Amino acid sequence: MTAASFDRVLQALRERRPFQVFTVELIGGHRFEVDHPGALVVRDGVAVFLAPGGYPIWFDHESVTQIEGAPANPSGGS
Repeated sequence: MTAASFDRVLQALRERRPFQVFTVELIGGHRFEVDHPGALVVRDGVAVFLAPGGYPIWFDHESVTQIEGAPANPSGGS
């Protein structure tokens, strides 16, 4: 994924109204749900998500295998 498309996709998902949880999958299979638009900062192909408890997850356009516009577990658990 290019840096520009990474920024564009994440910004579009972050700005959906009403906001909807979405899932990011990284190389190696690690997945996390972005559960609040204010917990994600994106710039120049790099992002940081502040997970519950303030735990930062840094990722960039080269480390993402897919971004899904839905929660990882649609039944409600994460």
